[in-house]
Amino acid sequence: MSNKIDSFGTSYSLKKINDKNPIVFIHGVGLTKEIWDPQIKFFKDYNTLTYDLLGHGKTPLKKTKVSFNDFTKQLVRLIKQLNFNRIHLVGFSMGALIARHFASENSDRLCSLIIHGSIYKRTEEQMRVVKNRLEVAKLKRPASKHTALRRWLSEEFSRKNPDIYKKIYSILDKNKRLDFLKCYDIFCNYVDDDNMLKKINVKTLITTGENDVGSTPEMSKNLSKMIRGSNFVEIKKGKHLCSIECAHDVNVTFKKFIDQNNA
Repeated sequence: MSNKIDSFGTSYSLKKINDKNPIVFIHGVGLTKEIWDPQIKFFKDYNTLTYDLLGHGKTPLKKTKVSFNDFTKQLVRLIKQLNFNRIHLVGFSMGALIARHFASENSDRLCSLIIHGSIYKRTEEQMRVVKNRLEVAKLKRPASKHTALRRWLSEEFSRKNPDIYKKIYSILDKNKRLDFLKCYDIFCNYVDDDNMLKKINVKTLITTGENDVGSTPEMSKNLSKMIRGSNFVEIKKGKHLCSIECAHDVNVTFKKFIDQNNA
């Protein structure tokens, strides 16, 4: 896969091997398109597209304030420029929120939707915790990155896979601080809109890790009740980055669902 830049400045990697509808992956806040490497390798016989969100990786953020509408527009522009009429969309964490917004307005452009590791209706205590993380992030402390990785990956996995740990830490460390904070702010202060969710009209799979403390299985179960006809699958033993730590289980789950909806 080669890195390219679209006419709006979005950095993306496209692997196109046939004329079938591609799988498009949206990463989470503070990360980049490289986070999907285990999925790109697994889906080697599929058309796949990954890209850096505004203010992440090699994609600039030129606005003083960003919104989820901006992220939706970014994806619309990208797939239009690549002449994709319909896609399978996979969104992770903040990317899951973007995928939800996109799907509420563009269900006709989707073959299927996978919402992975998504928040939904955080409690007051959960909101307090995440807003505290925002304040810590503003202080630019290296410890906050290590703390995030401890939430996202099991201690055993991190110990056995130091290179993966270092790679993810490096991605976090290379963030443009002000751009990251703009994006992290709208994630931390996100308020769910059930009316928007009810507009989603596409086959939907909702997944999260069994041990994800920020995007809990309970959240995903409740989210599934709001999106008509959606299914929920819990990734056993997984934490927030189970797409890496439990890549096989995640990939097989994604593939089964995508193949069922590969019109």
